[in-house]
Amino acid sequence: VQLQASGGGLVQAGGSLRLSCEASGLVMSLATMNWYRQAPGKERELVASTRPDGTTTWVDSAKGRFTISRDVRRRIVYLQMNSLDPEDAGVYQCNVKYRGLDWWGQGTQVTVSS
Repeated sequence: VQLQASGGGLVQAGGSLRLSCEASGLVMSLATMNWYRQAPGKERELVASTRPDGTTTWVDSAKGRFTISRDVRRRIVYLQMNSLDPEDAGVYQCNVKYRGLDWWGQGTQVTVSS
């Protein structure tokens, strides 16, 4: 399994970004796809998750602002982030739980200026 994340960057507070994670080597419809975030000096936290049954979850701070979705045909999982706040900044990584194993992509940096 390989994961390739993209879409990070610098945005002003209140702006939006869409992160993408392109996956290969798996049956995406059978995988739980996650986005994690790690801010400087903080532990990595799960931001959003989408499961094979279609259920999605978010960290409380992201509810109502972030949307996670997957394009099974293209094997891409997206994280649409709106109304960004400086507290949302960090390195975002996509993660896959598939056949009992964890797979990680490289991080993409999100910077939010106030």
